[in-house]
Amino acid sequence: MVGFQRRGLGTLRLLLSLLLLAYWETGSGQLHYSVPEEAKHGTFVGRIAQDLGLELTELVPRLFRVASKGRGDLLEVNLQNGILFVNGRIDREELCRRSAECSLHLEVIVDRPLQVFHVEVEVKDINDNPPVFSLKEQKLLIYESKQPESRFPLEGASDADIEENAVLAYRLSQNEYFSLESPTNSKQTKRLSLVLKKSLDREKIPEFNLLLTATDGGKPELTGTVQLFVQVLDVNDNDPEFDQLEYRVKLMENIPEETLVIKLNATDRDEGVNREVTYSLLSIKPNGRHLFTLDENNGEMRVNGSLDYEENKFYEIEVQATDKGTPPMAGHCTVWIEILDTNDNSPKIIVNSLSFSVPEDAQPSTVIALISVSDLDSGVNGQVTCSLTPATPFKLVSTFKNYYSLVLDSALDRETTSDYELVVTARDGGSPPLWATGACAPGKPVLVCSSAVGSLTYSQQRRQRVCSAVVPSNTDLMAFSPSLTPNLDREDERERQESGCNHLGQLKNSFNQAYFKD
Repeated sequence: MVGFQRRGLGTLRLLLSLLLLAYWETGSGQLHYSVPEEAKHGTFVGRIAQDLGLELTELVPRLFRVASKGRGDLLEVNLQNGILFVNGRIDREELCRRSAECSLHLEVIVDRPLQVFHVEVEVKDINDNPPVFSLKEQKLLIYESKQPESRFPLEGASDADIEENAVLAYRLSQNEYFSLESPTNSKQTKRLSLVLKKSLDREKIPEFNLLLTATDGGKPELTGTVQLFVQVLDVNDNDPEFDQLEYRVKLMENIPEETLVIKLNATDRDEGVNREVTYSLLSIKPNGRHLFTLDENNGEMRVNGSLDYEENKFYEIEVQATDKGTPPMAGHCTVWIEILDTNDNSPKIIVNSLSFSVPEDAQPSTVIALISVSDLDSGVNGQVTCSLTPATPFKLVSTFKNYYSLVLDSALDRETTSDYELVVTARDGGSPPLWATGACAPGKPVLVCSSAVGSLTYSQQRRQRVCSAVVPSNTDLMAFSPSLTPNLDREDERERQESGCNHLGQLKNSFNQAYFKD
């Protein structure tokens, strides 16, 4: 009975084996398992002996063995329990790279009778690879003239995993100038791009350091990052600017040529040739075009002529600074130059009426001559005072500013004194002061008076007489005689009366020679 049962069980096993063999032959002929990559050593894969219909006791006697195409050592069968387990590190990316399907193909062989079984073990992907950028830093050069909504392609990351583990999402560090446009099916965007949100200004922000992060779709998710360095390129969008819109300078008249007036400086916030500046004079008012020069490279303005306070007291100079950009841009400033007076003009004396003879019975306060003085300088340099020397019966009376009358101050006595030599000195208030000076008003000089201090010229016209002196003491000398007829109008009468003026006749020829020689 027992033997019959054993024979029955053997027959049943044989029948099952034949049925299973028939199944393998008529079906796919393969047994399928799956295992996650990076599974630890000893990880269970499948009950291969049982699934093949083999008794555990048959494995050794029938020489059960596993052969694989390639990496056979990654999987092994425990002959004691018939279990297929992980025997080595399985790296899906190493085995199959980015292929969507990745499997290990095994051949299971048994003898007595010889049978061959095909087993396929699918290696499942796990999220064991983070997104990777090819560069640690991506550099972008963007002109500041680029308009908002401009796009700049970026190099995205790659992920060695597949499917959801390799689906990447990007985000950009917070900033107000740039955003990201990621590839999506809805927008049909093919490339990852940086999008400009607002206008750039290199002079405000010349560069940006942004962080681009890529995140995969695995659980848990893995990330990779890259630095985005954006350099804003310059365009010529800034005018040169002077330190001030107006400069005010004071210069003394008669200063030497090449004297530095001012060093102008204009700066440009652009860079490169866009910030290189040259200087030029636009205008000099009034009529001072050649009185000043301006170095086009260093902005130094210098005197280029004779500055005369009496000719012009102020100059208005328009200066332009131009950069070398394309197209060039310019800035402007105004230089106001005030010319300061120096005491470079001597006083002048004009005798409007002159009597060479005064009756000895003339009353005090009788006006002998009307004298006016002038000085082209200003301020104290042009303030003129007159004095009369030596002490005589005459005096100077100020009638108005710079106007004097020579009047009789006391009685005359011809028998005591027949003539007087008077010296009128005009002195300005400069430091040092100047006295009257080798210049007569228009008219024919006809009379020369002299004294121990020098020579004097006298010019008489019907309505104006001018006296001036070139003497060491810078004085004007006038001679009066009480015996002469007043108000001489004719040259012949004046010459006949020369005997009443000390030293007059003897100097006439010498004066004429000197005058006409000039």
